[in-house]
Amino acid sequence: MSFLSNIFGSSDAEKQSDSKVNWIPLTNLTQLADIESNSSVKPIVIFKHSTRCSISRMALKQFEREYDLNEVVDAYFLDLISYRDVSNEIANRFGVQHQSPQLILIKNKKATYNASHSDINAETLKSKI
Repeated sequence: MSFLSNIFGSSDAEKQSDSKVNWIPLTNLTQLADIESNSSVKPIVIFKHSTRCSISRMALKQFEREYDLNEVVDAYFLDLISYRDVSNEIANRFGVQHQSPQLILIKNKKATYNASHSDINAETLKSKI
């Protein structure tokens, strides 16, 4: 890792490859229908991340350090700067006010829990599943 990465953190591509979360990139609107449908079988987590925000980066890193739910949920990662239309549709479809960073739990086609900023916590998420 370079000197600057040590100071400022790694890029999102490097971060995702180092993560113990099996992130599924959320990049298009058609995936939301699959998320909605699949949430009846297995809980779905969506992490909305702003690549321009240091608070979002800190929340993401903390969540990834605590996370141990790979077999329990499917975890989607949304770069909301690149895919703002997807972020907006998540808010509309699931009735959750947009936040960044934000963690949303989808079960049985509904958002059953969401948290933002410092309230994002893998242990709390585990208790909601």
